[in-house]
Amino acid sequence: MDKKFVYKSVLAPFMNDFIALKEASGIYTLRNKWILLEFDRFFTQKDVREAVITGKLIMEWKQTRVNDSPSTLYAKFSVLSQFARYMSRHGYDCHIPQLPRHSYCKSDFTPYIFTVEQIRMLFEKSDRLRVYDAHMNSTMFCVPAVLRLLYSTGLRISEALSICNRDVEFERKYIHIRKTKNGTERIVPINNELEGVLKQYISYRNRIPVKNVSTPDRFLFIKPDGTPCNAQSVYQWFRSLLSMSNIPYMGNHRGPRVHDIRHTFSVHSLVQMAREGQDIYAGLPVLATCLGHKSVSSTEQYVRLVESMYPDLLSQCSSVSAYVFPKVNLNPERP
Repeated sequence: MDKKFVYKSVLAPFMNDFIALKEASGIYTLRNKWILLEFDRFFTQKDVREAVITGKLIMEWKQTRVNDSPSTLYAKFSVLSQFARYMSRHGYDCHIPQLPRHSYCKSDFTPYIFTVEQIRMLFEKSDRLRVYDAHMNSTMFCVPAVLRLLYSTGLRISEALSICNRDVEFERKYIHIRKTKNGTERIVPINNELEGVLKQYISYRNRIPVKNVSTPDRFLFIKPDGTPCNAQSVYQWFRSLLSMSNIPYMGNHRGPRVHDIRHTFSVHSLVQMAREGQDIYAGLPVLATCLGHKSVSSTEQYVRLVESMYPDLLSQCSSVSAYVFPKVNLNPERP
């Protein structure tokens, strides 16, 4: 167990076993560990001596989470519900909390969708990035390739930076994504343009005088000193690119963020489907699979963004399937 995740309450043995079981199943458990650590500290502070989770304790814990957003609280209840079920299966009488209603974690948040011209400008400016000092730990080296990968595949930045050399299959035209948000591995396709970008990046990267830089288990995206790139460094360069491209940064969670490239990929993909004469509702399962969503309902929000931004395209959708998905209320104050 990582030194950061040392559980000390009466539930500690069960928490360790619960995490070990998930990891043995190939599930990425970092978020689970943090949530259980929070609950473990609460049990320690309450000096709970019996290994039982009661409904009263759940409610007392919930009252301490006044600063958690609805979606964050929903995620925590999900982990606690799984953990309570795990203990119940092992003979302990635990209260299994119900998840908040799905609408509880809905919001009127609307992601920033870049235009095609803005994406082109970001790529162009990223190719012109320069460092004027010998910064061997700069992420700038891989930023142009990372941005193009995000826009071409819809990957999350954490997924992109977790890719190892062995995961890239140029002959089969896909990348194997192993560390995902929901713990389910998937593959994403590589088109010819992205293949050219990645091969060019790899050819330059392999010239770096770092031992074993191209071995299968090394990360694909690295700094000149051979260490892996991190999301925060990519974000800092991204903010610079926004300024260089005259794209205003609105702040206050309204972006544009690196994650908005994923949203842009989704909307632009649906727009391309519509322009090619395809029914974008029928294409939703394909997009959901590519994005790593467990259900189409997580992906259908993009249809409403397309409807808002390109109302003429929705006329090409099936008159039957258009009523399958509910409306999403978009924030009218967002540009």
